[in-house]
Amino acid sequence: MRLRVFPPGLPGGVPRHWRSFGATVLRVLAVWAVSTLTLLVLAGILPDFRLQSPEAGNSATYIATTAAIGAGVFGLLGAVVWPVLVRALLLVPALVLGTLVFFLNGSLLWLALSLVPYGSGSADPGTAVVVAAAMSAASSAAGTALAVRDDGAYRRRLARLADRRRRREGLGPAPRTPGTVFLQLDGVGHGLLREAVTGGAGGEPALMPTVAAMYGATHRLTPWRTDWPSQTGASQLGILHGSNKDVPAFRWYEKGSGEVLISNRPSGAAELQRRAVEETGDRGLLALDGASRGNLFTGGAGQVALVVAVAARRGRENRSRAGYVAYFSDPANATRTAVSFVAEVVRELIQSTRSRLRGERPRVPRGGLYPLIRAFATVVQRDVVVAAVLGDVFSGRSAVFADLVAYDEVAHHSGPRGSDAKKVLRRLDRSVALIAKAARRAPRPYRIVLLSDHGQSAGQTFRAAYGLTLEDLVRAGCGLPVSRRVGRTPSGAEARAAARAALHRPESGPQNEERTPSRSAGPVVLASGNLGLVSFPDVPGRMSREQVDKRHPTLLRTLADHPGIGFLLLHSEQHGPVVLGGGGAEHRLDTGEITGGPDPLAPFGPGAADAVRRTAGFRNVPDIMINSVIDPESGAVHAFEQQIGSHGGLGGEQNDAFLLSPRELSAPSGEEELVGAERVHLVLRRWLNEAAGAAVPASRARDENAPAAPDGEAPAAPDREFPAAPDRESPAARPA
Repeated sequence: MRLRVFPPGLPGGVPRHWRSFGATVLRVLAVWAVSTLTLLVLAGILPDFRLQSPEAGNSATYIATTAAIGAGVFGLLGAVVWPVLVRALLLVPALVLGTLVFFLNGSLLWLALSLVPYGSGSADPGTAVVVAAAMSAASSAAGTALAVRDDGAYRRRLARLADRRRRREGLGPAPRTPGTVFLQLDGVGHGLLREAVTGGAGGEPALMPTVAAMYGATHRLTPWRTDWPSQTGASQLGILHGSNKDVPAFRWYEKGSGEVLISNRPSGAAELQRRAVEETGDRGLLALDGASRGNLFTGGAGQVALVVAVAARRGRENRSRAGYVAYFSDPANATRTAVSFVAEVVRELIQSTRSRLRGERPRVPRGGLYPLIRAFATVVQRDVVVAAVLGDVFSGRSAVFADLVAYDEVAHHSGPRGSDAKKVLRRLDRSVALIAKAARRAPRPYRIVLLSDHGQSAGQTFRAAYGLTLEDLVRAGCGLPVSRRVGRTPSGAEARAAARAALHRPESGPQNEERTPSRSAGPVVLASGNLGLVSFPDVPGRMSREQVDKRHPTLLRTLADHPGIGFLLLHSEQHGPVVLGGGGAEHRLDTGEITGGPDPLAPFGPGAADAVRRTAGFRNVPDIMINSVIDPESGAVHAFEQQIGSHGGLGGEQNDAFLLSPRELSAPSGEEELVGAERVHLVLRRWLNEAAGAAVPASRARDENAPAAPDGEAPAAPDREFPAAPDRESPAARPA
């Protein structure tokens, strides 16, 4: 018996485009029905919401018709007017935009009811906000459920979106070579990730099941050691642009300009990126068909969203909040994220109150704007970045790099292994799962690489442990006035007494407590986690150890002998870069000679000397760099900021980052340890080159449910090779 073969489309010869059109009409009608039913239910249970005037009759047909027209007009306004409103509000701060979403949605509902041709539906402003949010949520859930059930329509829609975007950008069909998605889990250290994917010792399930499945089946986990400083600005600049030279901290004072450069400010990030491109002569890791999402730097990508380095630029493509337009243009997205934003603020308030009532230690204040900042990092930034990555995957981009900052923000205030931070890890795992599922339906195969920029080290803050800030200690060591509170602490009193004795000043008393010494205008003291920086603005160039000793005879010993300080880095006119420790110990970095006591760098591990030596050669290193002490058993450090989970210096898990890469890619390194963000950049570039040359057979180019290429179509040519790094000495081998 001969089987009948039908043309593409429905059995019986119905063309595919008619089938797609019919399915679309049915989905629209179904969503409309759900919205109408939601409106009717809300009108029945909310006393301040009516679909008819009191004088009108109670005809069920009349009420249902009013609800149907109102739901239809509301949906139409959401599709037409909402995108215009979002574009008009691009200049509104992100935190404010999250609140405005509710009121704008409520205004659209009020407008929809007023446009109903008969009847007199009404709602007060507060009720309109609630009704609009409920309707958006219901219609979004209905649309998602219908799309999931109709896999064929879902795949065809994604294919059309991808082909349309590629044609608009002149890229042609998606290639068969693999694309690569780099997902940076900000602040997640190697040890923490290993615990999250292997479960507890008592047989507890994995905290991150999606990542655990990757780790157990398709990916390899590799640790890498960060530079000094261990913070996002330095690490991500090195990873994306191949150089983090002259980045000594998260923030530092530059004597040349007389300003503090902060790496997560638009002006600071743009300047750091400019310097890195100038140093390498290369645009960055993502220069070829790449996208940068939620990062500090672009990496040379042509497509950016929520990238700090371009936030100050003009132009539609470079506006830092351009990613908000694509995401919030869908009122359902806006409502869902706004609701989650409010829920996260409430969650933080409950968690911080519970921590305070339980008397948990260590603990830092979590009031002020922090609940809003946390909600933005864990909800808004996550949702917008994940949506942008999904769009990149569906469009078939060759390389995508995205930063998910949620864990890092929460761990700073709740602790790296606190219950609050662990809940964020679970939610991040769901984001990874969403991207992984999308990658399986993309028009080209994708390799997903997870990585981190640093870890986090726990510990009590320096101020909580010793009763004074680092700035207080530095000023006391210089003989400068500090507050009476500091003078009453053991550390502050000892430092002040030593400074006064060395300067031959009388003992402190009421008559001279606040007298300002005339020797100096005072140092600039900054902090980056457990890394401190001291600069004397009135002295041009970098001060030498000898100059500091001459000007402030007790300062260096006050700092080095303090129980909360691990070591100091200075430049000696006689010995070059030197590290000072307690009791007069010195480590002369150029020669490796150690004098006066045990090596002050020994507690920080075998790679500490190389990391400090490299940073000592930066042209803008401050006069004095200070690293807190480390507990050799627990790995705890003392942050000079209000953080109980910190990073920025040396010590503990903050220096242990990770790479989780597909086994089909070459191993990140051989037997040697992978050290430094610049080395990681070379590894990621090598993987992009491997992907560009790895033609995937047609049978493996898509998963079994993805649409196949038309008969007779030749496989797409491989991507062009990603440009190699400029011909220069390896960053790992280059002298600092």
